[in-house]
Amino acid sequence: MALGQLDRRDAPESPRPKWSALALAIVTAVVVFALLVGAAVAAVLLSRSSLRRSPSALAVVALGPLAGHVERLVAFGPDGREIPLSDHNGTVTPRVRLAPGELVTIDAVIHRPGAIAWALGSTVHKQLTLRTPLARVSDPWLTLAGPRLLTVGFSAAVADVAVGHRPRRPLHARTLTLHPSAAAGSVAIAVAARSWERLGQPTLVTWFPQSSMTVLVARPERAPPITPTATLRLTFSRPLGVVLHGELPRVSPDVAGSWSEPNSHTLVFSPAGAGFPLAGTVQLTLPTTVADAALRRTNSLTWAVAPASELRLQQLLAQLGYLPLDWTPSGTPVAQTARAQALAAVEPPAGSFSWRYPNTPSSLQSLWTPGQAGVITKGAVMEFEQDHGLATDGVAGPEVWHKLLAAAVSGPRRTTPYSYVVVHESSPETLTLYSGGHVVLTSLANTGIPGRSTRLGTFTVFEHIRVGTMSGTNPDGSHYHDPGIPWISYFNGGDAIHGFLRASYGFRQSLGCVELPYADAARAWPYTPIGTLVTVTS
Repeated sequence: MALGQLDRRDAPESPRPKWSALALAIVTAVVVFALLVGAAVAAVLLSRSSLRRSPSALAVVALGPLAGHVERLVAFGPDGREIPLSDHNGTVTPRVRLAPGELVTIDAVIHRPGAIAWALGSTVHKQLTLRTPLARVSDPWLTLAGPRLLTVGFSAAVADVAVGHRPRRPLHARTLTLHPSAAAGSVAIAVAARSWERLGQPTLVTWFPQSSMTVLVARPERAPPITPTATLRLTFSRPLGVVLHGELPRVSPDVAGSWSEPNSHTLVFSPAGAGFPLAGTVQLTLPTTVADAALRRTNSLTWAVAPASELRLQQLLAQLGYLPLDWTPSGTPVAQTARAQALAAVEPPAGSFSWRYPNTPSSLQSLWTPGQAGVITKGAVMEFEQDHGLATDGVAGPEVWHKLLAAAVSGPRRTTPYSYVVVHESSPETLTLYSGGHVVLTSLANTGIPGRSTRLGTFTVFEHIRVGTMSGTNPDGSHYHDPGIPWISYFNGGDAIHGFLRASYGFRQSLGCVELPYADAARAWPYTPIGTLVTVTS
């Protein structure tokens, strides 16, 4: 080896710089930190959870692989009541039906596992407030697409539907096809957007036949007769402003009531008080001509009003003290309002009659049949008419019912005891007067001679005169004219109970009347006002 040259293998090593080890340590620390941060980020991402709306269920709970499990899941309605829930793999549905559009608050408590719980906390709380979905009928006024073909649309997909009185059924569509049996009409349709919802408020859908004219559908239908308190509903195929131009139909007779517009196509008349006259008619005259459901041109509508019930007539007469019977309702008494009483007049409530007096004569009891017209009811009507200044014909016409319904609302009960007269033609002839269930008078009496006999049967007193003149024709053809006859109660044609002077009493000697001694006639007369029943029996 030449001098001056060094063998590198024999040369001493140079010392390494100190900063190289430090750099290695820093890099290592950075890598470890990055790995730890990445692991932490991954843990956070994998432990994420959420509570959100669902397109079909009530809500969805989404859990990452490291999120843990749902420890508690509850829901509350707007009033604070708890709504039981079902959780199937994170799909949350109520176990009871909820109302469409109902406000619901859902609380979820999620328990984290092991190290995640140590790092991020053992639980996480999620809350979601939402409203249940709401579907509506898009257009409640429709024109038939073809003969008996109607398509009803909804604002959102519908899970279940109920049409009219039919039960709820699944639909799962945004339209419903109907095949109505009439060319025009209305039907209530209720829907639920989810199968776990209750049906919403029904919407009245009205359909019309195809026509160039405005078509009108009126409710209630004009047959059968309507109740006196019925609401009249007119629905037009075009908006009211286009059809009526601000004018209202005219109601005849002029019944008190009010008009309302529940929507842009419908006009409603609601009668006030007792409503339309019983057994009468009501007519609406429109300010324009329209087509009815059969496409006939018209500008007026007429309804018949149902007559009052004979049974309700008897119930009211009993309640007001005009019958020898009392009446007791089976349930809640009819409210003392004109409207409630008018409705009860055609739809009488259930109840039972009972005789007011324990010793009511059997001849009077045999005349009574609930719900059927008879002489007892006629007599009671006549007494009511007499008390209220009406013609005493015993017929419960519109004026009688008007007064009767008013009396049912505010009138006092009649306190006069019920009177009844029985004339016996068996020898000796007698008259027996009952009042308040007691015999107040038994008197000898005279009835008609053969050929002018007093007619057998039960009659009502129709004229009540303190003193009068009686005239007529005798059996021999001669005429009689007797002024000053006292205590007269006419009950059948010219036959009357009255006072008459005779040498004796108790046998047939009149011309058809029932003659009493003056003193007995005077005692009987106050008990025999118009409407009192008189039974003549053999």
